[in-house]
Amino acid sequence: MTAVEIPPGHSEGSRYVGFELWLHRVTVLMFGLVCAIVGVLLVILPWRAEWTDNHLLAASPGLRALVANGFVRGICSGLGILDIWIGFSEALHYHEGKRP
Repeated sequence: MTAVEIPPGHSEGSRYVGFELWLHRVTVLMFGLVCAIVGVLLVILPWRAEWTDNHLLAASPGLRALVANGFVRGICSGLGILDIWIGFSEALHYHEGKRP
């Protein structure tokens, strides 16, 4: 059995190295991208006609009236802004520090 070499200055299990480092970077990038896309959709979509005029709500007029309410649309847009903020916050506060 061969031993795994640890880069100088690193203790075992303390930092991301090699493939794990790139995997961590891609994971953070994908999380930020997904948060931004979902957030933009949640900000824009409630104010478009497709939000209420679709076949999923055609059978339920009560649910359609609820979804068409401005308060519900505002809550969805607020969640979208929060989602965008979370995505950008994760991207801005990214650091290649120690593993969790």
